[in-house]
Amino acid sequence: MFRSLSLTTRLTLFFTLAAGAVVFGLALLVIAASERHFIELDHMALQDKQHLIEDILARSNSTEDAKWLLREALSHHHGLYVSVHDSKGETLFQSEGFRLPRELSPADEGNGNDALIHWADAGQAFRGMRVRVIPAYDATTRLDILVAMDTAHHTRFMLELRRTLMTYAVVTIVICGLLSWFAAYKGLAPLRAMKSRATTLTSQRLHQRMPVEAVPIEMADLAHELNKMLDRLEDAFTRLSEFSSNLAHELRTPLSNLLTQTQVALATRRDADTYREILASNAEELQRLGRMVSDMLFLAKAERGMMLPNRERFSAAEETHALIEFYEAVAEEKGVRLAQRGEGEIVGDRLMFRRALSNLLSNALRHTPPHGEVTIEISQSSQATRVSVENTGEDIEPKILPRLFDRFYRADPSRSHPETDGAGLGLAITRAIMQTHGGSISVTSAQGRTRFCLEFPGGT
Repeated sequence: MFRSLSLTTRLTLFFTLAAGAVVFGLALLVIAASERHFIELDHMALQDKQHLIEDILARSNSTEDAKWLLREALSHHHGLYVSVHDSKGETLFQSEGFRLPRELSPADEGNGNDALIHWADAGQAFRGMRVRVIPAYDATTRLDILVAMDTAHHTRFMLELRRTLMTYAVVTIVICGLLSWFAAYKGLAPLRAMKSRATTLTSQRLHQRMPVEAVPIEMADLAHELNKMLDRLEDAFTRLSEFSSNLAHELRTPLSNLLTQTQVALATRRDADTYREILASNAEELQRLGRMVSDMLFLAKAERGMMLPNRERFSAAEETHALIEFYEAVAEEKGVRLAQRGEGEIVGDRLMFRRALSNLLSNALRHTPPHGEVTIEISQSSQATRVSVENTGEDIEPKILPRLFDRFYRADPSRSHPETDGAGLGLAITRAIMQTHGGSISVTSAQGRTRFCLEFPGGT
């Protein structure tokens, strides 16, 4: 149930409970201090009367003299009660209307000190002191003296004090609850503003950001992190929109070719050779579509954390040499020189490594001008094995470099490569392969040289 409460309600309850604890605690302290103060006052008053009685008994010459002096000194004190008995049970003095309780009868032993005792009789509460004194007129007699006070006025005062304090505490807690709600409501206003700003976010308005400067310091970090999340979302949405557009564009061309050629073939009757040529052309377009779908499935699996099909240790130099032999004919045709340097071992999937390096080699050969050079360099350290593919040619603009690994992205959209059937997925697949291996891929382009570097973890 508590979890279903709003944050404003939670804060209000917390502050109200805290205020209630403080107010009730203070009220209890005041009540305890007042009771202790009254006890101290009663103790002092009883001690004074006790000393007065002791002084009277010290000045008395006989029992009758003591009775007369006690009657003269103690008969007119309202709320004060005194009882003086000798060891034989004879009463020397007892206040009018005062009755000894059974447990404090003269036959009982005295406590021998001035500690306070409490009792109730006939609806009245008493606080008293009991002491035994030897009078001056008879050293063989011990007098049992009980001095008591009626605490009714103290009880009434404390009852009224408790009622007043409880009323004050309840009113104070109600006021604190209202103020707590107001403070929590106003204090959480920046969160409501952030909520309002979030409700305006749509796929067409992802540029909206949370007001970092307009919120308290405690919420500034939250607003800043939300803005960073929105930046990532906007970037991902932009990339997804571009990907959808590029995917539609890439699929439209082969589908249009298939549809056009099929419609032309069906328009009139043709000979077998013509149908064979049309079917062969359609088969090429279908193969291109099949490779595109296969590449998209591979990327989708990689994004979901695809595991390596076969994990083994192999020589990067041997696999690179095999790929160079495969691409050597293409390089000779374009007048591009292929070179390989270095040694190193990689722990991973051999076929996936070949595919990643093949994508880089075909991409390098495609953009290397005649009489240029493509160099594959392998190096190994204790932390990683690096395989770099460097080609000569035009520099790539720095702002374009981070986008090269996006799906269907081309640095020059107007540029076409009829000699290849690539769909702009090669570098994206290469990055996915590196992520599957726990490695990374980077690119630099400057001074007429473009360099892609694959870094595999492990090393020596």
